[in-house]
Amino acid sequence: MKIMAIADHESELLWDYFDKSYLEGIDLILSCGDLSPQYLSFLATFTDAPVLYVHGNHDDGYEEVPPDGCICIEDQIYVHNGVRILGLGGSMRYKPAGKHQYTQRQMHWRVWKLWWRLKYRHGFDILLTHSPAYQLHDGEDLPHRGFEAFRVLLDKYRPAFFVHGHVHLNYGRNYPRISSYEETQIINAYEKVIFEIDV
Repeated sequence: MKIMAIADHESELLWDYFDKSYLEGIDLILSCGDLSPQYLSFLATFTDAPVLYVHGNHDDGYEEVPPDGCICIEDQIYVHNGVRILGLGGSMRYKPAGKHQYTQRQMHWRVWKLWWRLKYRHGFDILLTHSPAYQLHDGEDLPHRGFEAFRVLLDKYRPAFFVHGHVHLNYGRNYPRISSYEETQIINAYEKVIFEIDV
């Protein structure tokens, strides 16, 4: 299965200079957040592939203008052609009233509430988030610090892929696009990246 992951910055190739052929062969689109809902709706219009998304910390507007034709998988395990995708959006809480922002404890609680779904589905194949995991290519500042709960999920379930955004590749630090942690391949989906998973 060929998957396109997107995050944080609308790709000019898919937005300003769009050609439908760019989406040919794509079986699934995963959005890691902080993208215009109009952008996601636009992509959904030109593909038969499901467009799944989680919220980024700047996606407050989704409540008023949700992306049409797209599926929010926050706190769910979505199964597509046998591939199990667990969605957990948001970032570390750095503003008192920030939407889609969580403390470490709150994210642990979100994960704990998924225990039955995780048991029923026998884990998951792809972890789809906005933020990275704690000390796995996250930032040193609070807004870009990763979640400890994601490390727990990776250690326990060992998914094939962990796909996130939030940490922009143009920040000036040497953030990797693709790396590995134990048995999991970690992908920073900034702008867009295409990868394949066996089904």
